[in-house]
Amino acid sequence: MSNGQTIYHVQFKESGENHYFGSITAIYDIFTVEQVGVAKTTLWGYGLTHVHPYENRKCIIRKGVLHRKKGNRAK
Repeated sequence: MSNGQTIYHVQFKESGENHYFGSITAIYDIFTVEQVGVAKTTLWGYGLTHVHPYENRKCIIRKGVLHRKKGNRAK
């Protein structure tokens, strides 16, 4: 799951807002540790997968795969 195919879904519990990111680091370009309720290093060590999301009182963070249609463009 590399080459731009990994997606991180952050769902805030209080507001119900959903946000999507291409990396864990990108989450923290938009939100602070206080807003998310977890440090970047904790998420890196947690072992996020599609069946093992991270959850705390503020949000749920899921890791998934972004599926794209193959293009018919000539190279």
